Amino acid sequence: MELKTQCRERFKPAVDAINEIIKQEDNTDRPILVAIDGRCGSGKTTLGEYLKGQFDCNLFHMDDFFLRMEQRTPDRMKETGGNVDYERFYETVLIPVQKKESVIEGSYSLHPYFGKPYQLKIFMNIASDVQLANIRKRNGEEKAKEFQEKWIPKEEAYFEKFHVQDDTLEIMWNLKVL
Repeated sequence: MELKTQCRERFKPAVDAINEIIKQEDNTDRPILVAIDGRCGSGKTTLGEYLKGQFDCNLFHMDDFFLRMEQRTPDRMKETGGNVDYERFYETVLIPVQKKESVIEGSYSLHPYFGKPYQLKIFMNIASDVQLANIRKRNGEEKAKEFQEKWIPKEEAYFEKFHVQDDTLEIMWNLKVL
């Protein structure tokens, strides 16, 4: 993935941190797991794709693990972080990961249900006005309204309840809206 210079510079701390972990873990069979969590529209997927290209690693997207419609019971949807099928993610991704480096990209990737399997935790941050502009550009006005009313509040509750930003490498979106 070819990125603009600004993005490469913004992602450099993540690349440096992974290189350091690889150096430290060089003679072990322990898989290196990196989680990228953060706010919608902050560049999680872009960073994940970039790291996949840099390290030839597995890349898993948490978006592939949101609950199916029939799983969205009222009780489950009230649960903080409950809109993701974390049980299926744990069973099908975290347990069987085999490749030396793997990146898990997406909101809820740092859910406490998974324990602490990651050597590196990255939090992608973004100012709320830029976040909404990015979502509008990516998803359109109607979906942006849904994000603003439904999904962003759920994410923010998850971040707050589980202190997701604690002990993470924080990467701030600092680019102009495209």
